[in-house]
Order: sequence, then structure tokens, then C-alpha cells
Amino acid sequence: MKAVTWHGKHDLRVSDVPEPGIVNPHDAIIRVTMTAICGTDLHLYNGFMPGMRAGDIIGHEFMGDVVAVGKACERVQVGDRVAVMCAIACGRCWFCRHQQHVGCDNTNPSTSQLALELAFGHSGAALYGFSHLYGGYAGGQAEYVRVPFADVGCLAVPPEISDEQAIFLGDIFPTGFQAADNCDIQPGDTIAVFGAGPVGQMAIRSALLLGADRVIAIDAVPARLKMAAEAGAVIVDESHGGLLSRLDDLTGGRGPDACIDAVGMEAHGGGIQNTYDRVKQALRLENDRPIALREAVMACRKFGTISVAGVYSGFIDKFPMGAAFNKGLTFKMGQTQFHKYAPDLLRRVQLRHVDPSFVITHRVSLMDLPRAYELFNAKADGCVKVVARP
Repeated sequence: MKAVTWHGKHDLRVSDVPEPGIVNPHDAIIRVTMTAICGTDLHLYNGFMPGMRAGDIIGHEFMGDVVAVGKACERVQVGDRVAVMCAIACGRCWFCRHQQHVGCDNTNPSTSQLALELAFGHSGAALYGFSHLYGGYAGGQAEYVRVPFADVGCLAVPPEISDEQAIFLGDIFPTGFQAADNCDIQPGDTIAVFGAGPVGQMAIRSALLLGADRVIAIDAVPARLKMAAEAGAVIVDESHGGLLSRLDDLTGGRGPDACIDAVGMEAHGGGIQNTYDRVKQALRLENDRPIALREAVMACRKFGTISVAGVYSGFIDKFPMGAAFNKGLTFKMGQTQFHKYAPDLLRRVQLRHVDPSFVITHRVSLMDLPRAYELFNAKADGCVKVVARP
């Protein structure tokens, strides 16, 4: 079969690889009907995520048709059309039984766990196509995928919902929704979203769905700002400078009630601080560039909430802990509880509360995905979100 494989920084190839088979009786095999590039995939593309090996199949946002099931599968059947949660969870451990599937104890091999604990802190569930620190499972930018614990990780999609509406239920839609849900939005609240990429776009719409009075979208890419404005957000082009004073002006000097960091480890920004972070990260003296996170801390009102949806991989420097302490900020973060949120979000799509396909700007074939990564990474040609059909 054909699959997108990783061979180093900026080196992705469409390769011929063996088709997956049933390994565990809880497995299913999915024929992929649609896959996507996630912003988190860029951390692999740009060489910032350790634990990758040449030839790894990447991609964790995909859906398709079930073509084979293991003998222990009870809910998933051949012929089902499913969205697949990007985190792999057993459904039986303490964390899974408490609706905290991304903390699953049983899907991330112990060989990866020691490295995770030494470098990045204790982790949980494995992820598709996202380095051997997270299980080393083959990803979804392929014609077929093995789905472990398929009864837990597959969400049946009704026929009236299109692939383009359903695919994001496994990743960016729950991620954006959890980011907004973490803000504990109250009537009259103003929510600032740092980063209007795909997750930020979902966070903007989710905050409005949850009752935010106003959402401020912060980015520097025209296509992203236009999309955010179409959702009803107040847009702030950060390339014009003076971000904190502009947020003060928009909130009467108090600051947003909650700030969502939808950027993470590859944040951009102007000035000496951005140069510092880039140099430290390039020399592997710092894992991440926490520019957006620092700005969120400084912008948020006293006793507000910082919701972190952007991925961070390890250590950051010059974090304004004093400001966070003196403001009494609450931080909420972590891998998204995809399994918890996806069924409710599917119902919202069915009820036409939201159509997640709005975020798609580019549609390509599997063979074209390496080129699409270049566009997405460069934010060229108005590229906000790419989907592909094998």
C-alpha cells in the first residue's frame, strides 16, 4: 500500500509499505477514506519531536471504513464507517474508566515510558504516527491503518455526515472544544485565542457555542484572520505590534477573562525574545518556543484562566511565573480527551450547530501530501487545513 513516511527534517515520501494486519483480537483494519495534516504533524516535519525513525508512517487525523476486525471486537463491525480518535486507549485501565482516555496506562509501550519520564514527564496513551515516545504506531496518512482497541477508539459516523464533516472529530474539533471548555465560560466573558490555525479556529467557534460574549482571535496570517472574522471573532493582527496594549484597549484595561494558547512549541513573534527562543531550540537547550504562552500570561486578567491546547514537548525558558502567581491564574492543559468529547460534538454536527468542514482550504491526493506539507508549513496559498483522499 501507499503511505506517507518520515525520513528526516523536511523529508517526507510516499512509499510502498506492507498492508497492516490483525495483530491483537481487539484490532480493526480501516481503509482510509480521508486523512489530514494536523498542525502537530509539523513538529515532526520540522524536526522538533524526538523519537522518530526513518520510514515511520505519520498522520493521526483520519477516518474510513472497517474492512476487518479481530475476534474480540464487539461493537465495531466490518462495513462500519468510523472516525478514529487520534489517541489509542484500552478502555479498561483506571484512567479510561474515569473518562481520561489520554492517560491510558496500557497502550504506550514501557520501552518508551522511561525516556518520556526522564525527559518530558510521565505520559499516557499512545498516538498514531507520532514518534516512538508515544508508542511508535503506524499513522493514518496511508491507504490502510491498524486500529488497536477498535471498540474504544472508533466512533460510528452516520451516512448523512460527510467525511469532511466527520474527520475532525478525532482530533482538532475536540481539541478546540476542550480548550474552550477549560475556560469555564460565563455570560459576558471575553476569550482571547492566541493562534488562529485549525485548532484555534475550532476553539473560536467552540467558545462562541459555549456562550462567550466576545472572542478575540490573534494571528498574523491573513487567511486565518479572515476565517476567524467570518466566525464572528474580533481579529487582532499581531504583526502590527503592541499586542498587550491592544488587548487592554479591547477589554477596558482588565484583560481577557481567559486566554487560549492554540500555538504551542513553534510559536512565532517579534523582537529579541523570539531570537532567544529560536537559538535555544536549535541548539537543543530548550524544547519549545513559548512566545504565545508568555503573552497569554501577561494579557490575562487577574484570576483568569490560561487554557493550553498547543503542544509542548518538554522544557521552556523565561516563563513569567511571578506574573502568573501574582495574578492568581488557573492553568488547564494537556492532551485532549477525544473519546469524551467526540460523541457530543458529532451530535452538534448532526444538529447543524457547527459544520467543521469550514476549516478546509486545500484538498489533495495522498500522493500530493509531501508537497502539501510545504504549503501548510509556509502558510502559503491561503493554506489553513489540508485533507487528502488515498
